This record gives sequence, structure tokens and C-alpha cells, in this order.
Amino acid sequence: MKKDPHHKRESQKYANPIPSREFILGLMADLGVPLGFKQLVSELGLADEADQDALRNRLRAMVRDGQVVVDRRNVYAIASKMELVAGKVLAHADGFGFLSVTDQDEDVFLSNRQMRAVFHGDIAQVRIRGKDRRGRIEGEIVEVIERNTDQVVGRLYYEGKVTLLESLNNRIIQKILIPDVDRKLHKAGQIVVAGIIEQPSMHGIPTAEILETLGDHLTPAMEVEVALRSHDIPFTFTDEVHSQTDAMPIEVAARDKKNRRDLTDLPFITIDGEDARDFDDAVYCEARQSGGWRLFVAIADVAHYVDIDSPLDKAAFDRGTSVYFPQYVVPMLPEKLSNGLCSLKPDVDRLVLVAEMTISENGRISGFQFYEGIIHSHARMTYVQVANILKGEREDHGKQPAVRAGISELNNVYQVLTKVREKRGALDFGSRELAFDFSDEGRVLAIRPTGRTDAHRLIEECMLCANVCAARFIDKHQHAGLYRVHEPPEAEKLEGLSEYLANLGVNLSVAEKVTTLDYQIVLDQLRDRKHGQVLQMSLLRSLNQAVYQVENKGHFGLNYPEYAHFTSPIRRFPDLMMHRLIKSIVHSKTESNLVARFGAKDRRNFYPYTIDDVVMCGERSSFTERRAEAAVYDVLDWMKCDYISDHVDEVVPGVITGVTKFGLFVELDDIYIEGLVHISTLPNDYFHYDQSTQALIGERSGLAYALADEVSVQIVRVDIDERKVDFEVITHTPGFRSAPGKKRSGKKKSTGGGRGKERTRQSGGGGRSGKPRGRKR
Repeated sequence: MKKDPHHKRESQKYANPIPSREFILGLMADLGVPLGFKQLVSELGLADEADQDALRNRLRAMVRDGQVVVDRRNVYAIASKMELVAGKVLAHADGFGFLSVTDQDEDVFLSNRQMRAVFHGDIAQVRIRGKDRRGRIEGEIVEVIERNTDQVVGRLYYEGKVTLLESLNNRIIQKILIPDVDRKLHKAGQIVVAGIIEQPSMHGIPTAEILETLGDHLTPAMEVEVALRSHDIPFTFTDEVHSQTDAMPIEVAARDKKNRRDLTDLPFITIDGEDARDFDDAVYCEARQSGGWRLFVAIADVAHYVDIDSPLDKAAFDRGTSVYFPQYVVPMLPEKLSNGLCSLKPDVDRLVLVAEMTISENGRISGFQFYEGIIHSHARMTYVQVANILKGEREDHGKQPAVRAGISELNNVYQVLTKVREKRGALDFGSRELAFDFSDEGRVLAIRPTGRTDAHRLIEECMLCANVCAARFIDKHQHAGLYRVHEPPEAEKLEGLSEYLANLGVNLSVAEKVTTLDYQIVLDQLRDRKHGQVLQMSLLRSLNQAVYQVENKGHFGLNYPEYAHFTSPIRRFPDLMMHRLIKSIVHSKTESNLVARFGAKDRRNFYPYTIDDVVMCGERSSFTERRAEAAVYDVLDWMKCDYISDHVDEVVPGVITGVTKFGLFVELDDIYIEGLVHISTLPNDYFHYDQSTQALIGERSGLAYALADEVSVQIVRVDIDERKVDFEVITHTPGFRSAPGKKRSGKKKSTGGGRGKERTRQSGGGGRSGKPRGRKR
């Protein structure tokens, strides 16, 4: 048998390596026929049962990643030779869908008919049929590899003697049959949780049974539960997790304090929001006699309590992140840890992993070290308190002199770091966050913007320093780590952005490599304009999403050559993984020490993760982050719709925040809710979308509706279940454009009339259904 060219790589990753994926694919290609599992075992010469189990796991991963396919007889074939691909089903509310395939740029289109057989989120094997009339790669489902919907939240309704469930997740488009329902107990319109008994198929509808009745009408609390279930976010812990947590002490045990640096005399403080309950970071800063500062960032040592592969660890990995809804949090870890043992409360000892950094007078990180320590927080501070201190106001918070002196030095180093940030060109969109005021019944009474103060920025700069040092530490020791990667924008998006900005009289040259500083210069120019924050969104939309991955490609938005997440292990799994990696290196002291303790052969066993582990964690963490964001958006959109439903028919001023082929998105002034003005409602002309100006332009009049234009709109329809809000334009005031198109209106004020004509009909409802969201760093 041929020698595996990747054997050395596999030996570094695994104690008992088996043939690599590349070697397995090469062997199958040489043999030229599909192979059963026993045939593969024989051809690969794997006599050991443990090796055969490892092969099963590897083949399972290769099926998941679309490299090979397997049939019901357990026969494996190379996917590319079978014109088959495997991936995740992404359903659309209009009934069609796509198959998202790993390492393939273009998704595979699935028709409405094909989507009958699957739910959103299922893993399916698809045969490529060619391209449809619109040039999209089209496929047909051969087999569903993995079913991922076990429960559905929906509303009951009756058709004659048949009971059906309509899912509140608009990506589940099938009618679901509920047999044997007691109609005296369950009325039409009730919202229930149903367990899937029979999955959908090409020729049959899915069936389910009622597990729980949530109520007759959606409430904010119920909407949170709907979002959690719709996005498959775990919100209860298993008995095994509770047992592990119950066995933990309430306070730090004396034995756990051994072999740690005692920093309890240093006046560490926490700085968080008024309502915060989990304090996972504490800071302290002191001036150095030789100039500059020593900055300490102490992070709760969650890894000390959460062992790898323990029930707690598996639960945290599954959740990936804590999810923060208004008035409700789904924690990544149980409260005994997140709000107890791992919360850096004042006046109690807590275990921490410390990043101690030296910052020069010009703001450069000149040195750093990581170590395990014990701290005793001297004060639980809020952003408001710290902001007041920075403004010179006196705050009553105990231990006055030490705390105030520490805050003063933190402010000094913050001022220097801010100048470095500005010089570096790190992007600052000045994004606005919203706060909700609720009634006793949980309904939204008001929506208001919340501002960021120097206290927020101070703590952010401290955390950025610690995150950068964590990335450098992993990089320095040449171990597989999990980086927070934000790649530069793609060339195609840059060209469109440059063309749009030129219409605003702003230059962004794309002839050479675009830098973060180039972006920041444009942001500064737009910020000074009326509704500049809206104009800045065009830059935000051009950026890639930040992801977690093992390959360091830098962070474009922050303009760092290396960056990682280290500071929030209570609420983010990547941070917990980084803590484990850093602690393993800290414990090793030196390479020779490690060999002496464990032996050269087993050195790799000391480190907690293989490269494959880190890659998988990066993919999973990126997914769980997006999943949490989507769930929170669902709840926020529902709350906004519920709030604005009392204002139907009112005329409200607003600003255009998005333009698409099918209409305009408008955000209402002082209410901060967006809705859609469909293109068919624009009066007295045919309108076409112009990509270069990001505007809808009238064919006859030349009137243009563009980003940042002021309008007044009438609220004509609110669909709370669909989370859609529809407006119609009453008045329109165009904004500044330096290069208007043909017959383009300059400063003309138009008034709405009757319903206009639509040249090319586009799908689109109200709300945010077609609007691209901002990219998170």
C-alpha cells in the first residue's frame, strides 16, 4: 500500500493516527468504484478496532463536509464523481430554498417542490441537475442525512375535521398535521409547542403532537421562547450539568488558591452596566517610575471550573454564547458560575487569569505576561459612576483614594491608547444602541437611544489590549489558536462602494489595496453630514463578517495584524477555549520542562486541543454567534411591531436607511423603527433601482429616492406575526448628491398622491425582510 504523504501531520495531531482525508480520497479515486466500510478497512490495512472506530468518525466528518457520500448500505463514494453534494438546507419564507455547501461559493437552488421533503436546517445530499432559467445551480434532494427539527412552535387552526399547525418560524413553510386533538382543550389560534412525530417527505406532510400550550396570544416573554425554539437555542440545562454545578463550592476553596499569584491587595475594580450581574473582567492600572503604565486585566478563570468534555463543557459548546434579550438572558453557563463563582464581585476572593501588560508613554504594548491569580475586587463600578468621576464629579463608592487613583491612571492610559487607535485608523461607526422601557405587563412603552461614554471606551481599550496580547501569545508559541478574523472587503463590493461615494462627492480609491485608514477617513467625512450615520451604513454593508478561525488573517476593522477573543469566557466559548490554550502554555513553562514531565512522545497530549478541534470550534462558534444574533433580532423586531401597532394611520417623519429593487426602508424619527415603502406605492412614475447611487429613480421625472433622504410616511400596515411594517410616502425631501442623474431632482419637495405604477414587480413585504444587516466585528 502507498505511504500516506500526510502521515507526519496526522501524527502531530493524534496519538494513534489513521490515514488522512486526502489519502482516503486518493485511494478511492485509484480504485475507481464505491467501497463498503469493510472494503475500506481492508484496503487501508486497519486491523485494530480503535483505528476502525477512528475511521468511522473520519468518514462521518467527510460526509458532513460533502467530500464523500454514503448510502443506506454503508457504501462510500467520492461526492464529486457522483455529481452529489451535501450541505445545510436554508429555507426561504416564499417556499424555495438553498443548499449551503462547505467550500463552495454558490449555494444550490432548491425549488418549492424539493423543499417539501425537508425543514430549514436539515443536512441533505443533493444531485446537481444543471442551471435553471435564471442561471442558478439547481439540485434535487437524494437523501436527508440529518434531521435537525424536533420541535416547532406554531399556531393551531382547523380545516374541517383536520387540525393543522402553522409554524411561527417563517422558514418552516409546511403545514403540520396534528392528529387526535381535543378541541375542547385546544382552541383555534392557540400557540403551542409541538414535537415532530413524522418528518416531511416529498409525498407526505409532517405530523406532530402537542407538547405544551403557551397561550392564546403572543407576549414578549412568549416571543423569546418562540425565538429560542425557532433557532434551536438550548435554554435548559441537563440533570448532569446541574449535578456537576451542585457539587461545586459556593466560594473559592482554599486548595484552589495554591500556586497562584496573590493580587488581592491591588485595587481592582469592575466597570459594567447598571443591570449587569455577571462581572467577568476587572482592571487595575498603575504608573511606572520609568514612564508608561502597568495595565492589569483580570478575567474570571472559568476554565478552572469547567473541565474539557465535562457535561458543563458540552453544554457551553452547544450554546456557544450567552444570548441577551431585553429583560431576559439565556446564559452559556449556569448562574452558580456566571453570577457566582466566576463573577468578580467586590469584597470576595476570585480566581482569575491575568494579562499584565506594560504600556509605553506613546501607547505601545512593550511587554506582557499571562498568569493565574487571585483578586479581591475593591469596587463594583458602573459606567455612569466612572463617567462622572472622569468629569470630576465625586462618587461615593468606598475605598475612595485607591479606587479613584486607579481610575485616574486608567483614564491616563486610555487617553494615550485612543490617540494610537485614531492613528491606526481603527473603524469607529459610532453605532447607536437602543433601550426599551416596559410596562408591568411586559409591553414596550418607549424606545430610546443610549449613548456611549468615555467609561465605555476606557474599558473597551483595556479589553482590546488583552485580546491582542492573547493572540500574540498563541502566535509566539506557535500553537493552534482561535483567532477573531475580519478579512478586508471584497473587490466587487469596493467597486460598488467607490462608485456610490463618488456620487456623494467622497473619494475612495480602489486602484490600490484599500486600508482600514482609508475607510476611517471616509467615515469621518460622512459623519459631519446630515444623517451621516445612515450614509455610513453603506461602508458597514461592504464589510465582511468577522469569524472565528484557526488561520490568522488579521482584523481589518480594528486594523490589528492578530486578534483573538479572551476577555469573556463566561459568555463566549471561544474565549474559554483561548483560556485553556493559554493556561496549558503557562503550565508548561518551557518546552524542555514539558518534555521532562510528559515525555517527548506524549508532549502533544498536554495541550488541550488538536488542530481539528480548534477548526471545529471556530466553525461552531461562528454559527452560534449568528444564531444568537438572529434570535435577538427576531424578538426586537416583534417588540417594535407590537409597539408601533398602536400607531397605524399616523403620519411620522423619518429617513431612508436602505434602498432595494423592491422598495425603500425608512426609519422613523424618535421611534427608531424601520418599515418598508414598497416600490408599487411610489406615486406618479415607474421607478428603477440604480446600483451606483443606491437610489430608486423615476423613469419620467428623474425623481430619486436615496439613502439619507428625509421623508414623512404614513404607517399603513403592521403584521406582528410576520414582523413587517409597511409605510407609504407622504412627503419627500432629497438629500445632497453631487452628480445627479438624468432629470434628477435637486432640492425639489414632492408630495405623495395615489398609488403609483410598478415597472418590474419584485417580491418583498414590510419590515426588514430584504434589508442587509450590519456586519458585526
